Amino acid sequence: MYTKEALKRFKNPKFAGELKKPDAVGKVGNINCGDIIKVEIKVENNRIKNIKFKTYGCIAAISASDVLCEMAKGKTLDKAMKITTKDIIKKLGDLPPIKYHCSMMGIQALKKAIEGYRKKQK
Repeated sequence: MYTKEALKRFKNPKFAGELKKPDAVGKVGNINCGDIIKVEIKVENNRIKNIKFKTYGCIAAISASDVLCEMAKGKTLDKAMKITTKDIIKKLGDLPPIKYHCSMMGIQALKKAIEGYRKKQK
C-alpha cells in the first residue's frame, strides 16, 4: 500500500524531465526489478541549482526520485551526498519495505552525477 504522498508524486512528479546541457548525469539500473533511474544536475557555486530525473520504474521508484530531487535542489554538493534512504522514505510517509531499494537507486544516481561533476572540475 502506498501513501497519498507517494501516489501524488507518482501521478504528478515536479522534477521529471531533462535539463538542457546538464553539468553531470548519473544513471543506475537494477537487473532484478528492471528499474532505471537517471539524474541530471546543474551546479552553480558548489550548489545544485537545478535537478531533473527520468525513471523507468514503479510507483516507488518514481515518487522516491521526485522526493530526492526536491531534497537535493539548492543544497551544496556535500549536503546532497548525505541524503539517505531514511530521509526519502520519511518524506513519502513510508514505502512498502520491499520497495526501499527504489529510494537507494535514486541516491546512487545522484552520487554518480556529483562524482562525475567533481571529476570534470579537476
